[in-house]
Amino acid sequence: MIKNILLVGAGGALGSIARYTVTLLFTYFAICSEWAILAINIIGSFLIGLLFPMQGNSGYLFMAVGFCGGFTTFSTFSAQALNLFQTGQRTIALLYIAASVSISIISVLLGIYCADKLIK
Repeated sequence: MIKNILLVGAGGALGSIARYTVTLLFTYFAICSEWAILAINIIGSFLIGLLFPMQGNSGYLFMAVGFCGGFTTFSTFSAQALNLFQTGQRTIALLYIAASVSISIISVLLGIYCADKLIK
């Protein structure tokens, strides 16, 4: 039990550092933070799909639950969507929400598909 908690914690710490690093890179190249969070959530969704066959082992706990849990961010996505609404960018907000949700789900499915092809 303690080992699993430590695996999730270590993965989460690395995922959070990776998210922050990606956000810094997007900022450095003057790309808005919404694009960074969208990219992060899509990459994380794909990784979770790719890791799907590993459910139940410590690698899954470290990578999917820990790393991807720390890397992806629903709260930042939600805050950014709300900010877009509050600044009068309603169409952009709706597009951001629709793209984030739909592309992330498609990314999970693509990850599962790729994992299935890699295993066979």
